[in-house]
Amino acid sequence: MGRRINTRIALLAALLAAGHAAIAWAAQEGQDHTAQASSPTAPVAAFDWFRYEGSDPADMAHPPAPGQFRNPVIKGFHPDPSVVRVGGDYYLVTSTFGWFPGIPVFHSTDLVHWTQIGNAIDRPDQLDFGAHDLVNGVFAPAIEHHDGRFWIANTCFPACGGNFVITATDPAGPWSDPVWLPDLAGGIDPSLFFDDDGRAWIVNNDLPEGGKERYSGHRAIWLQQFDPQAMRTVGPRTVILDGGIDPAQKPEYVEGPHLFKRDGWYYLTAAEGGTGEMHRQVVLRSRRVEGPYVAWSGNPALTQRDLPRERPFPVTSTGHADFIRTQDGDWWAVFLGNRPYPPLEGHYVNTGRETFLLPVAWTADGWPRIGEPGQPVPYALDAPRLPPGTAPVPTSGSFAVDDDFDRPALAPYWITPRNPRSEWHRLADGALWLQAREVRLGDRGNPSFLARRQQHQDADVSTVVRFAPARDGDTAGLAAFQNEDYWYLLALVRQGERLAVVLDRRDGRVQGQARTGTRLAAATLPDSVAGQPLYLRIRARGDRYEFQYALEEGRWRTLLAGMDGTVLSTAVAGGFTGAVFGVYAGRAPL
Repeated sequence: MGRRINTRIALLAALLAAGHAAIAWAAQEGQDHTAQASSPTAPVAAFDWFRYEGSDPADMAHPPAPGQFRNPVIKGFHPDPSVVRVGGDYYLVTSTFGWFPGIPVFHSTDLVHWTQIGNAIDRPDQLDFGAHDLVNGVFAPAIEHHDGRFWIANTCFPACGGNFVITATDPAGPWSDPVWLPDLAGGIDPSLFFDDDGRAWIVNNDLPEGGKERYSGHRAIWLQQFDPQAMRTVGPRTVILDGGIDPAQKPEYVEGPHLFKRDGWYYLTAAEGGTGEMHRQVVLRSRRVEGPYVAWSGNPALTQRDLPRERPFPVTSTGHADFIRTQDGDWWAVFLGNRPYPPLEGHYVNTGRETFLLPVAWTADGWPRIGEPGQPVPYALDAPRLPPGTAPVPTSGSFAVDDDFDRPALAPYWITPRNPRSEWHRLADGALWLQAREVRLGDRGNPSFLARRQQHQDADVSTVVRFAPARDGDTAGLAAFQNEDYWYLLALVRQGERLAVVLDRRDGRVQGQARTGTRLAAATLPDSVAGQPLYLRIRARGDRYEFQYALEEGRWRTLLAGMDGTVLSTAVAGGFTGAVFGVYAGRAPL
């Protein structure tokens, strides 16, 4: 784990004594990071390593047999998957909303083992997420490959541009700056389709014709031709699905459309019912790309909404699927689902919407069904008939991942809220260094906070921090975070003349709560801890979280246990992202 503590203490002490002049923080333009100029000697926190490990009760109850794989194939806050095949290689993208970098790009050779190879939005000037809620930003990307290039159609919502297309010759990047599609108006979820006759099309969700709903949640799927050379839409824009497959039932929020072709049929697949437990996937088809499209009488092609809620280890909210044909002719679908944790009443999810994989069975009359109708999504099932792959960083099952911060760049799964506007973190001397700035976890900005997703219901995260708080409000530590209104922070701080390890919580349901949250516990530490290793650990067990610290490695002391983990769930915090764990440094304004 790279615990090279003793060799670094002298380095940290030297930096502290020198007013941190040894680290050159390159301030860039940005309106919410004025602390750079006003506090050039802001303290710096060093993190030597970060360890994540997790397991799930469902995995233990459903171990895969030889030749089988586990669902979900990508755990933890990886919703709205879209997949494309190029030869024997598969590439997949998911939503990230207001987190940066955005739109992770994964690679696989077997549809089971996925390796993140980059992020399509990895430059702050590609898109500006502004100061909106973290559930805004980029969502529902759709990836295709055509004419030697990879294409992603996407939405940046609500005020960062609308619908756009980006391209790359290498899916690992770099990806182009967005090319905006003004004809798509205020809609979302664009997806490209390159036909075998040389034409290209784009489908997306939007308000119905006339721009007025007949009922709340009334939406339509629109079709328009796309010119890949000019990178713009052309010709008329028409509705090919109004409301959903049964308008009389007033289906809500038909979205996430994709077009594909098989045996002379054009298939339109989309999700209905919103992103919650009523989510379902439907399919229609036509002999002409322009329609008319006829819904399958056997719809939905996928749903879990009709199953009893009390079933063991439920997978819920399934939908937003994308179909893929393997090089051997088999069909599979990736889709999102939730895994609420028991035994609480309600639908509590901390791991976010995740990416699942199921085979597609074609009926005798040519309709696709994902999985078995009326059956729960299986946690273990037969793997695709493809050469077995590997993943250096696991994304499924029980696993542990160590970050030693020894490489020139962070692993691509590290994310931060919204666009960074200055250089406030560095990798140097085998450690991750964060500048403590006057942007806090409770601010709607970009704090000095780097995180990775919670991917298991039972998870442990630990790190070691070396920090010397200079004044009250100087803070560095380990956070469990859903959004700026809902988080826990286990940190080293200065309280008056003394150092302390504290646990703060922000619960957005509490009226008038400060952005710094409420202090739940504190343990005074000796002054000698300043600049020395302080070990921090958060342990999640479903809806219960425990917070620990140690002055010597392995000698853990519990600061608080049995804390309410539902604060980090979407049922409480709202939205549809997922909880993350990460390292943070901040200071209070003077």
